[in-house]
Amino acid sequence: MATSSDDMKKDFTYRRYQDGDDKHGPLNQEIFQASWTHKCPTYVHRTPPCQGSCPSGHDVRGWLDIVRGIEKPAGEMTMPEYAFRRNTDANPFPSIMGRVCPAPCEDGCNRNMVEDHVGINSVEQYIGDTALREGYKFEVGEDTGKKIAVIGGGPAGLAAAYQLRRKGHAVTIFEAYDLLGGMMRYGIPGYRTPRDVLDGEINRIVEMGVEVKTGTKIGVDVKLDDVEKEYDAVLFAMGAQSGRPLPIPGADAVNCISGVAFLAAFNEDRLKAVSGRVVVIGGGDTSIDVASVARRLGHISVENEKDRPEHVIINQTAHDAAMVANRTGADVMLISRSPVEKMPAAEHEIEDATREGVSIRGQLNPAEVIKGEDGRAKALRVQKLEADGKTPIEGEFEDIEAELIVAAIGQTGDWEGMEGLANDHGLMDADKHFQVPNKPGYFVCGDIVRPHLLTTAIGQASIACESIDHYLKHEQLVKRPRVDVHHFDLMNKLMETGLQPEHFQAEPKTDLTTKDIDVGLRGTSEAGYAVHNYEDRSQNEIIPADELFLGHFDYTPRHKRKSIEVTSEEVLGHFEERLQPLAEEEAIDEAKRCMSCGMCFECDNCVVFCPQEAVKKVPANQRTMGRYVYTDYDKCIGCHICADVCPTGYIDMGMGE
Repeated sequence: MATSSDDMKKDFTYRRYQDGDDKHGPLNQEIFQASWTHKCPTYVHRTPPCQGSCPSGHDVRGWLDIVRGIEKPAGEMTMPEYAFRRNTDANPFPSIMGRVCPAPCEDGCNRNMVEDHVGINSVEQYIGDTALREGYKFEVGEDTGKKIAVIGGGPAGLAAAYQLRRKGHAVTIFEAYDLLGGMMRYGIPGYRTPRDVLDGEINRIVEMGVEVKTGTKIGVDVKLDDVEKEYDAVLFAMGAQSGRPLPIPGADAVNCISGVAFLAAFNEDRLKAVSGRVVVIGGGDTSIDVASVARRLGHISVENEKDRPEHVIINQTAHDAAMVANRTGADVMLISRSPVEKMPAAEHEIEDATREGVSIRGQLNPAEVIKGEDGRAKALRVQKLEADGKTPIEGEFEDIEAELIVAAIGQTGDWEGMEGLANDHGLMDADKHFQVPNKPGYFVCGDIVRPHLLTTAIGQASIACESIDHYLKHEQLVKRPRVDVHHFDLMNKLMETGLQPEHFQAEPKTDLTTKDIDVGLRGTSEAGYAVHNYEDRSQNEIIPADELFLGHFDYTPRHKRKSIEVTSEEVLGHFEERLQPLAEEEAIDEAKRCMSCGMCFECDNCVVFCPQEAVKKVPANQRTMGRYVYTDYDKCIGCHICADVCPTGYIDMGMGE
């Protein structure tokens, strides 16, 4: 039966070769002689773009392949725990990151070339929530006798404590706040980072034997010199807890505050309402959080000066809960220099805020805060911009009435007691190994280096901890790999499954004509002491979509998490979590959409389509992830078919006989 034209338009189709393709590629990649070549299959491991796009360097493909059932755990370990172990090798907060990370990995996903990216965040949330429910714990390395002081108990400091304890080093966290969590607790509202989930993931790290000193500010409560004397290394991870002020006239008005201060007051349960119109300046995720929180808090009429929101925020006081019983919907506007469609905030967060009643306007640049006779801000004067978000439109100004102006335009560090360490931007300098330049024993990571994503801070912590470990062992730091992520290691996998190469002791012998040593050991494809036919380029290459055989993949819609869509009429007082997690079966089905870019996922195409029957499956008792097939070189004629039909781009044609 013929396919209808409607079905042809609807279904995904892909052809590696198109009509009219009659040009050879680079000859050094082909070298055909009649129907054969001197090239045979080589299995090449590369980094997938999801992992290359992840600032914390997750082995995303690895734990997706575990969830889908391709990579099997060794021994009695269950799939969820094995996925958790692989996932948390890079990042110890799967439940939190699965909820709030803006997921640059999903933007990089090659599946976008088929129909839609893999829901990486949703699978990660499944892994994290399962781990909390099952009570999985972290393992601690053998004690080294070394002690490290970590200044700051936010995502960077906690991730660093986790990585250092895995290496066996003792860790003490000094945290200025009363509770650990940093921006995860004080910068992100609880309906996005549920406190039971956050506490569960933090406690799992503390239970590794991390000493915690909360309410302790280094430079104020404890001198930095004393810390340096007591510890073998110091890691600065205190975050950027001070918001940048508006750089315009009138911004010193008492009711002009930072987004960081606003969210901290809310998350500390002190700020319970706003009064009058709230104007938020920004465009990033923090500004969206401020605007969304303001809508949820609602509006109250203020009779006492002390109850104005800015005084609650600045003076560390608290609203009386009874006072806000009669609150009503708040008038909240968010403005950005960028056009709304180009704002840096996540698209779904912008959509949610708009649905919840936040008025969002783009192409507006703050020019001046207009003050009233009492010295308080009464309006924000803005200048309209061209569509580029940069060029002012001459003479086009507008005054926007405001009772509270919240600037979410950037952050700096709080350097009280440590002023000499700050750079010109109010942050801290770091080299590529996250050492503090010219300060041996000082290391730094997280927002205090450059305010960015939570996952960025966590990734920096991992690198900083490797540097600390080398420093404590008096080892030379080596150049970081070009693709600096947590790579799958075939040798580790072979050892885990008891399939490591046999022990071999070379017997040197010299060819008298060539003077080459060990000439008899080259090119083996049969000896059990060698891993042959495999090449690891993951530290240097990210595999693009055009190296995959996309025609293998069926059109499969994404299994999306359900989200509670809060309307403007429902938003007041709505602090329940919006995202609903995937069930296990849904998470497994979503993981199956992963194309396992740069790594075999055992589809059998190369075995089925080889005309010479030269590609064979590795015997079951020798098979593991990354070693599923091999080539009988006596039969291979180098026809390239196996490489052409490999969906994941795992097969390259390498020189051979």
